[in-house]
Amino acid sequence: MKRCLILWLMALAGCTAAWCQELNCRVVINSDKIQGTNKEVFNTLQTAITEYMNNTQFSSVQLSPIERIECTLQFIVSEYTDNRFSCTLQIQSRRPVYNSSYTTTLINFQDEEVEFDYQEYDPLVFSPNNYENNLTCILNFYAYLILGIDFDSFTLYGGDAFFEMARNMVSLGQSTQEKGWQAFDNNRNRNAMLSAFVEPTTKPFREMWYQYHRKGLDEMVLGVNKARSTITEALKTLPGLYSNVPTSVLFPMFKEAKMDEVINIYSKASATEKSDIYDLMLNMYPADGSRLEKIKEEN
Repeated sequence: MKRCLILWLMALAGCTAAWCQELNCRVVINSDKIQGTNKEVFNTLQTAITEYMNNTQFSSVQLSPIERIECTLQFIVSEYTDNRFSCTLQIQSRRPVYNSSYTTTLINFQDEEVEFDYQEYDPLVFSPNNYENNLTCILNFYAYLILGIDFDSFTLYGGDAFFEMARNMVSLGQSTQEKGWQAFDNNRNRNAMLSAFVEPTTKPFREMWYQYHRKGLDEMVLGVNKARSTITEALKTLPGLYSNVPTSVLFPMFKEAKMDEVINIYSKASATEKSDIYDLMLNMYPADGSRLEKIKEEN
């Protein structure tokens, strides 16, 4: 849990093998939709991506093995022809809450525009400043996004360096004709995700994110009511942001990662807190009214 104290390590030049890699990533390639082809290529791809995500040093930050970020990449293959893959990618990441066995979800998001070429046994080469292929560019982007969102939860704007690295991946991706990188094509693509974390207008979300996790969840062990009050104040910043950028990808990302947790946090809150958070969440997610009703249930 010392991640909030180690950003200065970004400046260090080297690290030992045991302290290099930042991610502990589980990779799943789901090829159930693909019939009548050699399935071994999917197993090979799964192994290649697993090794790439877990053996690559994406930055100069040093984390001990126990601090590596837990994440999952699930590729659901919809088409596979002539070494060309079309997939939906589900990205999840988690981080521990201080002095507890609870882990909180940071990302639970689906990218529907993942296409790449991969020939069985092709090596995946990490090259952060060059475009090798669309697969490694996508993997690098999500590695940096996972790191940035995680570090933002420990230190205010702690993810800045990683979001800049992700920006480089978007620039490289935009130099191609591949889907998912172009501005304005889709308000939930990779370009939109990057913009959500680097635009000045969305800084209040990152401030909320830090307060919610570091000053709220991590302080639950010291006092539930005080920590929940901090989370309440953090969440109260969202309506203003929502009114300014209602189509931002931040809001579906927050919903998928945090709605169930928010409901649980307020299960034993006061009636006033329950009502305030219910109204706040319902304003942003009117289609989830029945789900949000659980906030107001008596306990």
